[in-house]
Amino acid sequence: MEGELLAELGSAPRSCLIGTDWQEGDADVTISVIDPSTGKEVASFAAASVRQAQEAVHSARAAFDDGRWSDEHPSARSKWLHKLADAFDAAAPLFAQLLVTEIGSPVGLVRGAQVDGAIELLRWFADAAATGPRPGFEEILPTHYGSVRSRSILRYEPVGVAAAITAYNFPLLLLIRKLGAALAAGCSIVVMPSPRAPLSTIAFVRLVQELDLPTGTVNLVVGGPDVGERITTHPQVDLVTFTGSRSVGEAVMKQAARGIKRVILELGGKSANIVLPGSDLDVIVRPSLMRFSVNAGQGCGATTRTFVLRDDYDAYVATARRVFDGLTVGSAYDPATVVGPLIRAEQRSFVQQHIDRAVANGGTVEAIVPAVPDEGFFVAPQLIGGVTNESVIAQTELFGPVGAIMAVDSVDEAVTLANQSSFGLNANIWGPLPTALDVARRLRTGNVTINGGGATRPDAPWGGYRESGIGREGGEAGLREFFELKHIQWPT
Repeated sequence: MEGELLAELGSAPRSCLIGTDWQEGDADVTISVIDPSTGKEVASFAAASVRQAQEAVHSARAAFDDGRWSDEHPSARSKWLHKLADAFDAAAPLFAQLLVTEIGSPVGLVRGAQVDGAIELLRWFADAAATGPRPGFEEILPTHYGSVRSRSILRYEPVGVAAAITAYNFPLLLLIRKLGAALAAGCSIVVMPSPRAPLSTIAFVRLVQELDLPTGTVNLVVGGPDVGERITTHPQVDLVTFTGSRSVGEAVMKQAARGIKRVILELGGKSANIVLPGSDLDVIVRPSLMRFSVNAGQGCGATTRTFVLRDDYDAYVATARRVFDGLTVGSAYDPATVVGPLIRAEQRSFVQQHIDRAVANGGTVEAIVPAVPDEGFFVAPQLIGGVTNESVIAQTELFGPVGAIMAVDSVDEAVTLANQSSFGLNANIWGPLPTALDVARRLRTGNVTINGGGATRPDAPWGGYRESGIGREGGEAGLREFFELKHIQWPT
């Protein structure tokens, strides 16, 4: 697979899988994949058309309605997904190579940050496919002694056809959160990756097809907004799952509302990093900075608002300067690189404009990496002080390696400010566990780590409050999103 596929992906890959038919796009639009480290084009191909998007939905609908996957025994679905996970694991070096090229994920970090977690999550869904959502595909309720004595079963059935639209920043992990859950539940799916980073998704769907999944269960279209709108509004789609910006998420929700479709949205955040009294700054400052700098800050859960007690502010900033002085920012191909480039020139401009606006309005660059390459789409990781929680830079998700730091007079003030955001996706707290747990319970956010948390758990959900989205992905809660619940009752 590897040599032939790399050759194809490096030239003009086919952008559609409809049933078993790989097709070139027939839209009058060109998708260009740019290497963020160099700014050079690495692939160019025609985008899928609205007609092809419609055919992909029809293919998924036929596959679901005739039961070729949805009626498979759960153990058979589980076995197939484990086979896919094994193939994914074996091809991990190929996927890591693609991600270095198409999103600028540093070569020394890409396996752990981008690939291995996706493999682990797929294995979790493979196990879950056999058992279904707890307590199983059917739950027998106790006898009901009402006017008529009766018994009941709650039955979980696959929701139908899913349309899955992913973002560019973690293309494989986001794909597996959606595709893994859909296939484990017995759904069929139409996948649409971000046109900024489609190559790893195309490669993964090639892997799926080579393992002889029933025809039409997984379909692929790589296209523009018109293709996205066609799959989100199509009457034969039952569920829409989208990861991306809040503004596009609102549009997707409106589109899906035309057919009263189930919607899962993960729309980012502006998450808090709270430093409790007594925290060891020599220990916690570097990981705090990394939480908004890794992946060039292109992470929905990046904790970009730091709240530190006023007495600790100067010491925190001084430590941040030392950390940034030793941080390597550079080409994703350099093993020494810790922070790579942003995805595109326009994203770099967006981030830099917000930095310039913050400084023009009285903000101060308290700490910054001193040098970044001229070639490629780089922004120096930096920490901005002299701003308030109401500042644009403290309320806008930048998707860049930029954090804001604000001094507070108490933990209560930190909690209040942390909750003053239209988002509510993630947070981190440094400090003694009993106090940190109390603070965590007071935060209006879907995820909280304490003292850095741990590795990403495949059995735990991801999602947020308020404008961070609707529903959950991953874990038991994410699996349940792809089921309908049926109540069956009879007299006894």
